[in-house]
Amino acid sequence: MQWADPFIALTVAATVTKTIKLGTGVCLLPERDPLMTAKVVASLDLLSRGRVILGVGAGWLKEETEIMGTKFNQRWKRLRETVEAMRVLWTEPAASYDGELVHFPAVRCEPQPVQYPGPPILLGGLGPKVMARVVRSYDGWYPFVSGPDAFEKDMVTLRALADEAGRDPGSIQVTAIIDPRDGAVTADELKRYRDAGASRVVVYSQQTRQEDADGKGLEVVKRSAAIVERARSL
Repeated sequence: MQWADPFIALTVAATVTKTIKLGTGVCLLPERDPLMTAKVVASLDLLSRGRVILGVGAGWLKEETEIMGTKFNQRWKRLRETVEAMRVLWTEPAASYDGELVHFPAVRCEPQPVQYPGPPILLGGLGPKVMARVVRSYDGWYPFVSGPDAFEKDMVTLRALADEAGRDPGSIQVTAIIDPRDGAVTADELKRYRDAGASRVVVYSQQTRQEDADGKGLEVVKRSAAIVERARSL
């Protein structure tokens, strides 16, 4: 499959749009340099006038993670430290960070993003461990969901974890990834996602993933248009 770099692709999208959000789904931060990634994301946020949402993940393929310089059993720590470091770079005029895996002396990172204290960072993944990480360190959660029933149960767990940690559950942005089923997602299903706590939904599946990689993304968009219209009517 042919995959473009997400930030180059989103820069192209930014030049021909005005209002849509520009999100990664997901960017594997343990495989990227924190300083360069912070600058790229900030530049995209500046040029798009504050439309970036940064979906991130730790990765699952050991060989890929380690080829890119991170030990597989340290990927979650590397992810958290990279996120912390980028937030410092986006908010301080002379930023430094001294973590176990990520560290650099005082540097300037310009331009600064439009959004303050930076674009929202959503963690992709499933399960209680991922949700606990979301509550501790991230602006939001970005899960694949199998349907409204499962999502409603997961949101009960997420809210309980947030309450236990002393965090307002309403401060957690939730973007649910749902199978578009060729446009057959109903208005009732969309309402249930919204009422359960989804800030937005992204229509995506293994089928659309393959089509997108094969250059048929516009066909996917056309088939999903009915879902957008149903969401607008809610």
